[in-house]
Amino acid sequence: MSDPVHETQAAPIGRVLQLTGAPTTLDATSSTSIYVIALCSVAAIGGFLFGFDSGVINGAVDALANAFGTRAAGTGFAVASVLLGCAVGAFVAGALADRLGRRPTMLLNAVLFLASAVMTGAAGSAGIFIAVRIAGGLAIGAASVLAPMYISEVAPARIRGRLASLQQMAIVLGLFGAFLSNDILAKLAGGASASLWLGAPAWRWMFWMEAVPSIAFLLGILLIPESPRFLIFRGKYEQARQIFARIGGDAEGLVRQVKQSLKGEHRPRLSDLIIPGTRRIASVVWVGMGLAVFQQFVGINIIFYYGEVLWKAAGATEQWALRINLLTGFVNILATIPAILLIDRTGRKPLLLTGSVGMALTLGAMALIFATAGVAADGKPLLTHVAAVAGLIAANLYIVAFGVSWGPVMWVLLGEMFPNQLRGAALAVSGATNWAANFAVTVTFLPLLNAVGLAGAYALYAMGAVLSLPFVWVAVHETKGKTLEQM
Repeated sequence: MSDPVHETQAAPIGRVLQLTGAPTTLDATSSTSIYVIALCSVAAIGGFLFGFDSGVINGAVDALANAFGTRAAGTGFAVASVLLGCAVGAFVAGALADRLGRRPTMLLNAVLFLASAVMTGAAGSAGIFIAVRIAGGLAIGAASVLAPMYISEVAPARIRGRLASLQQMAIVLGLFGAFLSNDILAKLAGGASASLWLGAPAWRWMFWMEAVPSIAFLLGILLIPESPRFLIFRGKYEQARQIFARIGGDAEGLVRQVKQSLKGEHRPRLSDLIIPGTRRIASVVWVGMGLAVFQQFVGINIIFYYGEVLWKAAGATEQWALRINLLTGFVNILATIPAILLIDRTGRKPLLLTGSVGMALTLGAMALIFATAGVAADGKPLLTHVAAVAGLIAANLYIVAFGVSWGPVMWVLLGEMFPNQLRGAALAVSGATNWAANFAVTVTFLPLLNAVGLAGAYALYAMGAVLSLPFVWVAVHETKGKTLEQM
């Protein structure tokens, strides 16, 4: 996990730039700006893999059940098993990066992504598939920490939120890339279970496609330097000075400021979360964990993990279900753009409140649509043309509401809201909580779908959105415009 010395999403280099008066705006024509963007883009490939690996399972759920003969609960665990690895990966990645360095840890992460992509597609049983997915989850969880960690340590201060949000854009692009790849492969083969190249079914190729961005990530990491902040922590001042000079600004002054900022700081301990002299966990940690839980309890990842199953349950064919996935993935990309533009202007709390209202309304609308639908002989809902269109519109508006608010803002807030002395430990606990909540929602969806149908599932997630509104109003404080020291 990360620590106050190596703040996961805090932008220490940005703070130094502000303190020294160095330029903090990006000029797209300057070589230094292009260099910084290139560094952040390479790190963000980890986010792309995060999204791709999370979304690739979407088009293979039914094919996996057929291939391995699993029931609903077993299939749900096969899908959700990756999230167990994510929780562990998010918890330990920062500590490993503090020990080995950001670049070597990202390099190991790229190798793990590549290995999991190859082995998942080659799995011959449900047990092997689950084991490899858990290993792949380690890579996803690590990427959720490592990419923003590296980006924050090379990014200028004024656009801290925007460059940190580059990770979220990479994630949604990865999700869309997985949906597009799944759709193309299923179309070429005639179905996810049908044979494609070399006699292997299309669902195996869906996982093998992840090898392409994994190799790109591996090669990119070989070309970027270590974080200058980590180099200073290790006493390699000249190397850090050279990187600062390349990034831009007063390199000597930057090294001096970072050295000063590191004095008296220590590696994170879970005991940092306890209020001194008491046995109580600091209230801000509970707020962080609450944000992490609510981001998942609104059910957003059900759309991305089970989109094909969801739309087939609504009466769509496999091909149309995959195409609807493409639409939702594209909408998610578009929704992230205004989030990047607004997060440093309107603030974090207003975006969260607006998103909660939007998600509650759209999820409620979807619950109503399916509650009033007829039921076919096979148990699937019978939607009129008007109801089907309304459901599709509501689903995409729900994704917009999430994409401009809870998607990127939760991670930005977690990087800003904790005091320096407990930031690393609090981020580790909050990140692991987010992945654990993700696992709980994902593994229960198929049994929930069988028990209460789409209407009941949407109603439950709508309740999560409703409850998130008073939580944000009462417990979350605005962080826009405040320095990390003011926290």
